[in-house]
Amino acid sequence: MASVRTRLAVLGSAVALAACAQVPVQLADAAPAAAAASYDWVALGDSYTAGVIPAAGDTFEVPRDGCERTDRSYPQVIDRDLGGLFDLTNVSCGAATIEDVTSKAQEPIGRHLPPFAEDPDYPFPPVPPQSEAVGPGTDVVTVGVGGNTLGFGDIVFKCLELGSGSGGAGTPCKDELADGIAGRLAKVSRDYDEMLATLHKRAPKAKILAVGYPTIVPNDTSKCRYNDWGQFGPVTQGDLDWLRQDVLEPLNEAIEKSAGTHDDARFVNLYDSTRDHSVCDSGKWVEGIFTSFPDQPALVHPNARGHRNAAEQVETAILDAVGVN
Repeated sequence: MASVRTRLAVLGSAVALAACAQVPVQLADAAPAAAAASYDWVALGDSYTAGVIPAAGDTFEVPRDGCERTDRSYPQVIDRDLGGLFDLTNVSCGAATIEDVTSKAQEPIGRHLPPFAEDPDYPFPPVPPQSEAVGPGTDVVTVGVGGNTLGFGDIVFKCLELGSGSGGAGTPCKDELADGIAGRLAKVSRDYDEMLATLHKRAPKAKILAVGYPTIVPNDTSKCRYNDWGQFGPVTQGDLDWLRQDVLEPLNEAIEKSAGTHDDARFVNLYDSTRDHSVCDSGKWVEGIFTSFPDQPALVHPNARGHRNAAEQVETAILDAVGVN
């Protein structure tokens, strides 16, 4: 982060000097106009962008729209870091699919997660497709999405169900779901390509940063304690290995491959920087099924530390995208 902040300081100084050099003498005594942001940035994505869980901060929008954007999610962290250099529009929304970003109005769920939690404000009115926030004046788009199109949440719930009573042995979830994963990943790739094309059409000059997912399951799944609801509950060790190798890592690969086929897009890798901070690590940056059992469900989402790390990676990519280096 030191290098990023150094670049920001240098940029700020340069902007100030340039502004002073261009002020006509006759305007020297005039009241200064409010400084305008240099770049327009739109943040799109699902709950891994929006924040959603209490461990990622407090929701800040009044009235609530059910998307559960939190004040310690990475777009909001970056917005504070960049100190006015970017004008942020954050329309990320918990539970969003790629289609919800591209073309489909979404009905947000807020924190209505029966049987774990009831949201008193549910149901919420639909929100527009997130791409509608992008336009010809947009300079940078960040988008973190794909897990809900893959159906990762449904897969995890199935693994919880099938792992119960297994004693931690075997791969009951893999045995039931493995045959369908290739088709799910193919849909992610198709939808992601369509989304990137739509974003480019709406904002031809924008740089698009496709943000991947962090490490969720460790390489060494012996760290994961069976029936620990602060981790993965009754999901078996064998199924956790399968989730990492055949579901989560290929999801990131699909996103990276799609971004690589579009000249205006690049992939932001969160996986490598989070390898030692999975759900089962002592210094975890992703919460397990519960942050606090049984009253604080987290359903495998990044906490504030995870968003802080994401902010560092994405912030560097944003500055590089607009040539601040």
